[in-house]
Amino acid sequence: MGKVRNILQSKGSVVFSVAPSVTVYKAIELMSLKNIGGLLITDAQGHLMGIFTERDYARKLILKGKSSKDTLIGEIMTENPVTVSPDTSIEDCMKTMTNRFIRHLPVVDDGELVGMISIGDVVRFIMEEQRGIIEDLEFYITGHHQ
Repeated sequence: MGKVRNILQSKGSVVFSVAPSVTVYKAIELMSLKNIGGLLITDAQGHLMGIFTERDYARKLILKGKSSKDTLIGEIMTENPVTVSPDTSIEDCMKTMTNRFIRHLPVVDDGELVGMISIGDVVRFIMEEQRGIIEDLEFYITGHHQ
């Protein structure tokens, strides 16, 4: 099975992040514009501070009756999110996401934020990998035994 670096090679390592001082409204606006379900919170040096997801929005803001225009993202982000490295296996990512009930994993390499993968990225990777295996088997079965 592949590694996180394989997903980043095909998807790219563009990371959408905001400072902790941004309002939740602005963060949701960016998420909507970029069609993403998770946003990383970084300090001025680009170091990972936390993650903010649609789930955080629903549970920490809406259910508590807070206003997205008056609340800073740093107040409701999930601090110290679970991270993976480019060498983490896709299988380990699936286990982590399933066991921790999370859908996004920031990718950190030697202390530097280098990307983020989602459960959708993992599923796509596995489907492509299986498609390749099936094609190889079909070629082997039909190509070598005629």
